Amino acid sequence: MLLNDFMEQRLESTGISLDEFRGFLIRLVNYGVLERGESQTEQELYDRYVRVEELVGETLSLYGIVVHHDRRFEYARLYPPGSRTPGMEQAEDEAFGGSLRARLMQNEVAVILVLRAQYDKAVREAKIDENGFATESLEAIALAMKNWLNRSLPEKATERRKIFQRLRQLRLIDFHSDEELESAEAWLRIHPMIVDFVSTDAIEAASGAAAEGAAAGVLADGALGGREAEGAEGDGDAAERAEGDDDAERADEADGDPRDEIDLADTAAPRSGSRDVS
Repeated sequence: MLLNDFMEQRLESTGISLDEFRGFLIRLVNYGVLERGESQTEQELYDRYVRVEELVGETLSLYGIVVHHDRRFEYARLYPPGSRTPGMEQAEDEAFGGSLRARLMQNEVAVILVLRAQYDKAVREAKIDENGFATESLEAIALAMKNWLNRSLPEKATERRKIFQRLRQLRLIDFHSDEELESAEAWLRIHPMIVDFVSTDAIEAASGAAAEGAAAGVLADGALGGREAEGAEGDGDAAERAEGDDDAERADEADGDPRDEIDLADTAAPRSGSRDVS
């Protein structure tokens, strides 16, 4: 029996065609994350995923890719081969360093660490909404970065906006509009998947480093995107990001804080552009 015939038999009871299943897999691998509450499109895709969850997991497991499905908060995130996924104490011995892994810049890593710490604080204070989100002001996040990691958000509004746009692409935060980020009074919603994205070990390591006066941290295994961060963007976007990265590098060198790229063990790298995509 041909593989296509076998797949069609498995899909017959779901009402999803092989072409639809193939398109869904391509989209899922390309974006690396699926959140039902993100948009009408993702709601439909998530509901489709639930119907074929077992087959999706079996298909991707052929390539060593693991799907983490959080049914409570209705999202699914992909983890490449060798990643440490939620519920697993250790990553597989096999390491994977291919293009499915994206890298985040130092400032992005610092913000993500602070977001996880602020989310934990909101949990302790019972300030989580019914969907699991925590709401924090941009001012509070900037203050926490300064007090905890001795780092500041970029002074330029465009650079700040790039960081938070990137984290929204990763589905770690949400906010109403880009223009709001130009004000310290802006508010962000931190997604509950931040807990899976950043390990407790990373938070403890960052806390220890902060106590010693260092602003360093290592994030846990995240999820995979279909391409490297630069490859996921259009040519113009990639050039703009590269220019911004060069500026950040020069700024960090001037401050005496080298900008080493931190390998986020496999962060999602959704394509830039409209958030509601099919």
